Amino acid sequence: MCAMARPRKPLLSTDRIVETARELVDAEGLSAVSTRRLAAELGVSGPSLYNHFRTKDEILEAVADSVSGQVDLSMFEDGREWRTALHDWAVSYRAALRDHPNIVPVLARGPGRRPAALRLADAVYGAMVEAGWPPSQATSIGALMRYFIMGSALGSFAGGFVEDPNAYDPADYPHLGQAHLLAEQQEKIDERAFEAGLTALLDGLAQQYAQLP
Repeated sequence: MCAMARPRKPLLSTDRIVETARELVDAEGLSAVSTRRLAAELGVSGPSLYNHFRTKDEILEAVADSVSGQVDLSMFEDGREWRTALHDWAVSYRAALRDHPNIVPVLARGPGRRPAALRLADAVYGAMVEAGWPPSQATSIGALMRYFIMGSALGSFAGGFVEDPNAYDPADYPHLGQAHLLAEQQEKIDERAFEAGLTALLDGLAQQYAQLP
């Protein structure tokens, strides 16, 4: 009996669709994703995608959840003090968004029904309540951290300046004489700004925590 030949392309799967869609979003943005484009990238017919996802929005939701799934949550399970856990989680969360910034607008809609995003929200809220924060404040902390982390991933302050030394006339912008140098140190400046903001945010929360009854 002759053995059946293996298919030239891997069989279509949910994971393969999500991975391909994520690569498209990373490379070209949300507008690059369509069922027609995905089918072409995957080497399948368009209708075959509908065995896994009903709409383009469902695909983007799955891509967003795959990014949420990259965020480390172990710090909420290994006994770290609440402030340290929040710091380490925020760093991991921002790293995931920094690697996939084009999906942030979808993530910003909230967790909805996305499993990884819901596990993330549940872990943060549960850890804060367990640490002694009242439930209402634990909710606010989760929201505050989300605003801060996502905001930091939406754009680069340093990358917003051009490298042309003639772009910022001192007659108009007397304090931006070195602004053209910022772009070449974008990553360092953005990392430093994120850490400064995160420290200030956690310092403020620590003051509130000290005043809890």
